[in-house]
Amino acid sequence: MKTINFSAENGIATLTLDLPGRSMNLLTPEFMADLDEAVDRVAADDGIKGAIVTSAKDAFLAGADLMWLVNQFDSPATPAERLESNMALSNVFRKIETCGKPFVAAINGTALGGGLELTLACHHRIAAKNPSLVLGLPEVKVGLLPGAGGTQRLPRMIGVQKALELMTQGTHLRLDKALELGIVDAVVPPDELMKAANAWLDGSPNAEQPWDKKGFRIPGGGGAMHPAAVQTFIAGSAMVARETQHNYPAPLAILSCVYEGTIVPIDTGLRIEAKYFTKLMLDPVYRNMTRTLFINKGLADKLARRPEGVPKLQVKRLGMLGAGMMGAGIAYVSAKAGIDVVLLDRSVEDAERGKDYSAKLLAKQLERGRTTQDKADALLARIKTTDNYDDLADCELVIEAVFESRDIKADVTHKTEAVISDTAIFASNTSTLPITGLATQSKRPGSFIGLHFFSPVDKMPLVEVIVGEKTTDATLAQALDYVQQIRKTPIVVNDSRGFFTSRVFGTFTNEGMALLKDGVKPALIENAAKMAGMPVGPLAVTDEVTQELVHKVHVQTAADLGDDYDVPSAIDVAEKLLELGRKGKRFGKGFYDYPEGEKKRLWAGLAELYPPAAEQPPVEEVEKRLLYRQAVETARCIEENVLTHPADGDIGSIFGIGFPPYTGGALSFIDTIGVAEFVAECDRLAKAYGPRFTPPESLRQMAARGEQYYPRADKGAERSAA
Repeated sequence: MKTINFSAENGIATLTLDLPGRSMNLLTPEFMADLDEAVDRVAADDGIKGAIVTSAKDAFLAGADLMWLVNQFDSPATPAERLESNMALSNVFRKIETCGKPFVAAINGTALGGGLELTLACHHRIAAKNPSLVLGLPEVKVGLLPGAGGTQRLPRMIGVQKALELMTQGTHLRLDKALELGIVDAVVPPDELMKAANAWLDGSPNAEQPWDKKGFRIPGGGGAMHPAAVQTFIAGSAMVARETQHNYPAPLAILSCVYEGTIVPIDTGLRIEAKYFTKLMLDPVYRNMTRTLFINKGLADKLARRPEGVPKLQVKRLGMLGAGMMGAGIAYVSAKAGIDVVLLDRSVEDAERGKDYSAKLLAKQLERGRTTQDKADALLARIKTTDNYDDLADCELVIEAVFESRDIKADVTHKTEAVISDTAIFASNTSTLPITGLATQSKRPGSFIGLHFFSPVDKMPLVEVIVGEKTTDATLAQALDYVQQIRKTPIVVNDSRGFFTSRVFGTFTNEGMALLKDGVKPALIENAAKMAGMPVGPLAVTDEVTQELVHKVHVQTAADLGDDYDVPSAIDVAEKLLELGRKGKRFGKGFYDYPEGEKKRLWAGLAELYPPAAEQPPVEEVEKRLLYRQAVETARCIEENVLTHPADGDIGSIFGIGFPPYTGGALSFIDTIGVAEFVAECDRLAKAYGPRFTPPESLRQMAARGEQYYPRADKGAERSAA
């Protein structure tokens, strides 16, 4: 066996999980075959009275090999063959339960997904007291369900309601909570783990699971057999529908597995689980979510786009120009990462107000017990406020987040470059102004780059790294080092007006206003966006960024491009609201009214400005306009080399714009529909609503060649774990 070290001593077998060449243990076909063989050896050897399952690595078992899972989507196997294949691991776990010999899981580290399911199949679970150890069934986060008995064993162990909460949310549990729930039976110091496991086996324990004993009843009742359980399923179904808008099939499949499986014997329940698991694996949602949210995001976090041969940069001192919302947020996440920050603004008082943003965040964390006073004080001590550019002298990196004006940005660039070293990097947090143009005001444009953060910085995981025409590979590499240092996810894009995220985000807000102009009711626009999977409607999010900002970007772009400016089709809607003083949420009114102390509501006056058409379009057509418009613009970014890899487009569209995660991102969305089908539908939309939907020529050529953005079952990506 290559993945399991098997040993036996004093009548006790020890199965030590240890996948070669991996930093953690994963469920792979080879591992499953080895586990099956090991269990058979335990069962067949009369000299073995029981077995311990543990790990040679820091983690116990981190779940399935995600690349292997993704590749299963393109498997030529029939659904019936897939079903039998998906039963394989469940059958091994069932063999552990029923072979007549007790198994104890000695959980030395994190056990997630199939790792936790393996421990649930054991007759006893002892965990090492390790503060980093977590347990959970997170499969729902990749569009799947626990497919190796989790939907059947966990409810039988802790009750339907608690099990559903954990599985439908993909919750990671700390040891104290797992012990309280009864998911683990004991917690011991790490150096006593194996001793405790051996001691339990020496006590001649019963090798029969509770659910295999006659008269077993699920705690709190199961399926339709108990009123409390029925209420759980009714409420759960309603909550899932509300949260997923029926775009994510996994949560409902989990509910169905538990409902159907807990009113039948466990062997039948396991078969039911395998059927639902197979159905999910035939759905592209799991493939899209797994590939983008875990595999490609993991590669981005590891700096997959970093140029080679450049020394690693560890930023020790950061200069932050501008202490407004963005600058204050960047200062906080940098100080949190252990970086000393020089926070500079027009006055020390303004800079102190920016520092106070960090103080308020820390105060909330203290109140919730998420930090200590010493840690909070240390973080604040790392932020130095100033109005003196000389204080930037020792900074390896300076980021400007000043007002979106070329003149102001040029002024701070000149003042900064007068004092920083020749090796320091200067970055702009601009959201729309091309980096190449801003870099013309720099004496060393090769060290000038864009770092576009998203608000609020402390919560948003993405940073868009923008490469100007003269930005060097060394500057790009070391800018990526900083993004990794502050634990953000970077995407790399080439310079363009609006770059990628702001450019595509603008199409979403514009299409919402275009729908309004076309006579579509505002409530239909907003609700259709959320039903399609967007986190918020286009009118509401326009209010968030403000009509004032939309207007300023429009004016600046028109001045820069002149006759080459492709004026947004509905910019007049934003201009009209601006004329009426309805500037957005920050000003108390926009497309919505914001009564103090009450929920926002759509402004009734919109019906007079843009009277609703007598016949409203189907909600599917509104959804299509909102999603296709963003996707076709993303395709243009690929054609224009703004994006150089589809993974950056998908990561950026989900984490930067809010494109629905179930799609895997805007380019995975196109692939899932089918490139030829997408092109044909874009042509229909262009004819009906305008040339903004016209697909780029490169996409037409891809359709003609039968190509897509991602090769089928791409074997080239790194493997990862759920």
